[in-house]
Amino acid sequence: MKITGYRSLTTTHDWGRPVGDVNGVVASGVTEVPILLLETDGGLTGIGLGQHGDIDRVFPAVEGQDPRAVTALYDSMLAHVFKSGHAGATYGAIAAVDMALWDLKAKMADEPLWRTLGALDRFVPGYASGLCYGLDDEAFAALYRGWAARGYNSAKVKGGRDIGRDIARLLAARDILSANTSHPALMLDVNEAWNVKQAVRHLAEIEARLDLTWIEEPVRRWDAEGHARISRACRAAVATGENLTGLDQFAPLFDARGVDVVQTGSVWGITHFLRVATAAHARNLPVSPVGYNANPVAHAAASLPNMIGIEVQDWKMPAGLTVDQTIADGGIRLGDAPGLGIAVDEAALVARTAPGWNSAGGPHRRPRQAGLRLVPDGPQAAE
Repeated sequence: MKITGYRSLTTTHDWGRPVGDVNGVVASGVTEVPILLLETDGGLTGIGLGQHGDIDRVFPAVEGQDPRAVTALYDSMLAHVFKSGHAGATYGAIAAVDMALWDLKAKMADEPLWRTLGALDRFVPGYASGLCYGLDDEAFAALYRGWAARGYNSAKVKGGRDIGRDIARLLAARDILSANTSHPALMLDVNEAWNVKQAVRHLAEIEARLDLTWIEEPVRRWDAEGHARISRACRAAVATGENLTGLDQFAPLFDARGVDVVQTGSVWGITHFLRVATAAHARNLPVSPVGYNANPVAHAAASLPNMIGIEVQDWKMPAGLTVDQTIADGGIRLGDAPGLGIAVDEAALVARTAPGWNSAGGPHRRPRQAGLRLVPDGPQAAE
């Protein structure tokens, strides 16, 4: 079987609520979901999810190749663009192809990807994460009650701008999830909104009120020394890495001992996640993949010895996608459909009707005052 071509599609995910973080919020709750279809001469189609605007740059590295050679083709794509750079958007395109290749490999074996990757158990433990920064208190509580009803006993709250609000929301989540456990795991994600000394001060205040499991992305992603200083100063674990691409970008964090929970973005692909997880395992560190539509990396997470929990952002799926998995019992139960278990109904796809993730006020744009505020301010303060 050979790879012969590709097609790009787009659908939307209607979250039914505003979604975002301290950097910004998509008020409409409607975001775009790019889909890559990798075609073969054998009649099978591989499915990859995520932005792949640079697909034309990387596709020549896989065209005409046997899709079963996934890891070799992954390295081939990196090599193909090594002079012009392969971080950022280009890495996203490589990741989408990588997902589609793994999907094809498992489909050729007529088994779900979690079996192809050697997992023993189809259940992947997770934690609830509602991208909840833009919700008012009532909507916030309703969202996490929904997660509690699905058996979740761990939750991540978005914050980083108003420490009083952050503490109140962590305590509210703790109370809600106490229906499932006497000691819920609580995480705070501030999406690089603090500087090092702010992080130390704020964490001291938080930890005086509650037991924080981890603080996520407290400072800029490349500040390995800063992450290490924060980790030494607080009881909570420091989690980071979702915006890093390639082992070379993780190396400074590992060398500085600046990360306690190693994260990878699902949008960077399955091979990337497996390699980072192996590097983390060699250092006795747990790994956690960041959530994404249809949770494709859950298949890889199921196979790892050091997986601490996958982020689950919603229990609904994008329009036109049928996904063989169940969001329940505090995690993801993967099914038996071949490959990633994702089926695309092209007639049911919904084109983007709102600015989505890339809107001017959305979470993908860093505010001018991030890390530069002398005092906490309200979530609606002007930039």
